Parts: sequence; structure tokens; C-alpha cells
Amino acid sequence: MSPGTEQASVGVRQPAAATPPRGGRQDDELFGERHVYEPHRVGLPPLLPYVRELWRRRQFAFEMSRTTLRAQHYQTVLGQAWLVINPLLLTLVYFLLVDILRNGTRGTTFFAHLMAGLFAYHFFSQSMTQGARSVVGGGRLILNTAFPRALLPLSSVMTGFMRFLPTMAVYAVVHVAAGLPLGVHLLWAIPVFAVLTVFTFGMVTLVAAAQVYFRDVSSFLPYLLRIWLYASPVLYYLAEVPRKFDFLLYVNPLSPILGAWSDVLIAGRAPHARYYELGVAWAIVALVVGVLFFISREREFAVRL
Repeated sequence: MSPGTEQASVGVRQPAAATPPRGGRQDDELFGERHVYEPHRVGLPPLLPYVRELWRRRQFAFEMSRTTLRAQHYQTVLGQAWLVINPLLLTLVYFLLVDILRNGTRGTTFFAHLMAGLFAYHFFSQSMTQGARSVVGGGRLILNTAFPRALLPLSSVMTGFMRFLPTMAVYAVVHVAAGLPLGVHLLWAIPVFAVLTVFTFGMVTLVAAAQVYFRDVSSFLPYLLRIWLYASPVLYYLAEVPRKFDFLLYVNPLSPILGAWSDVLIAGRAPHARYYELGVAWAIVALVVGVLFFISREREFAVRL
């Protein structure tokens, strides 16, 4: 029996044989309780016990995330500096590009919008890139350990979040320097980012499961994420989108989420109701589809690896 079949199975206790084998020698180890593993079909497990077990083992995902960050030298001074310098340099490059194309009409407010949008999108894209390889990269762990496999993509999202936090300290400086409004409306940034996180987790579980079946997903993903960036309101304001492209607000899940993000941080107001509602709807759809697909297939991951 293969290791994958053994993990994708249920243990059933059976009594030992009633008579000893020929030779007359009795051995307690041979005639004790045995476990017979019977394969079961791929499908959804009982969801409530699964979620409870996922929550109980949340520390496992956190420690995996810390290990990943440690391997990326996150705890060193230069490692933490690079977390900020990399997206900051990317913001400067895009700002110069957009400013040149717009004949130098962009100012500090747009720079803050661009930085806030890129930092949020960077969280999404990094989580997606790392999460796509989370199951395939955890081959030995999956073969030898029993745990809810959703902890693997969850740890990727946690890693992306911990890499995101230092960038917001840089944005806070730019926010104040640009003279953008300060007030209680900024508290809206928390639920808006929570919507982005839920959407990200749903998408990460989807691509992580897809990578098990189609190994080219991680190679294709960077191109998709680059196109997705250009189609999202990061390099421009959502209000500037021509009316003929209004459909992007409905077919691109990141458009309403990042539009609400810019409303809070840049426009200095609560997010537009339509943006927020669409963002929540997309997040729920991504979470349900991604997570249910992932956990319905996770029992055969070991066979596929």
C-alpha cells in the first residue's frame, strides 16, 4: 500500500487472529490490537470538525510562516530593510513611468495612492506566488504527518501579511508628508484589508490545489499577476477608468477592494458602499470556492506528489 493511500484512509480496529501461527510461539506484539486502513473516496470531510482542527493547529501555520521568514533572512536588519526598499523602489519606478506618460501632472497625492495600492497588491501577489508551491513543496510533510492541509496555504498568507506590516510604516510617513487627511475614517482600512486577506486566502487555496494537478501553474502565475496589476486601480484612480471599461469593476475582484482601499487612505472617507459590497461578495466567493475545492481534493495530494 502506498504512503498516499495510507494517509487517505480511515483506521478500523480489528481483533487479532484467534489462533497462533504454526510453530507454537506466542508473541504479544503479534497478537495485540491491529489497525486495518481502508481507503475512502475523495470528497468533503465533515466541515465543522475540520475547521475546529484547523483553528486548533493555527500555531502550526504560524511557526511555518516564521520558518519561511527566517529562511529569507527576515529577522536580520538587511532582510527587514529589503522588505521596505524593494516595494519602495518599485513605487518610484512606476511613479516616474506614469508621471512621464501624464506629462508630469501627478503629484504627492498620487504617489501615496500608488504606494498604498502597490503595498496591498504586493501582499496579494507574494501570497499567491508562495502559496502556489505550498502543497507541492511540503511533500515529505504531507506524506509523513496528518494535519489539515489548508494550514499550508494559510501559512503563505501569514507570511505575506508579516512582510506587509513593515511597508505600512513607510506608507504612514508618506501619508503625513503628502498632507492626506487623518481621522477615524482610517479605521476603515482594517475591514477593507480583512476583505483583501479573505479573498487572498481563497485564491491561494485554489492555486495551491491546482498546482498539484498542473505543475505549470507556478510558472504561469507571475505573468497572470503582472497583467492583473495593470487591470487593477493601482497605477491609476478607479474614478479615472473610462465608462466603456466599467465592466472591470465587476469582473476584476481586486478593483472594488483596491478602490475601497484608496477611498479610505487617499480620499479620506469611508469606502464607497458599492466598492465595499462587491469586494465582500468576491471575497466570499473566492473563500467558498477555493477552500471547498482544496479540502475536497487534499486527501489525494499524497498520491499526486
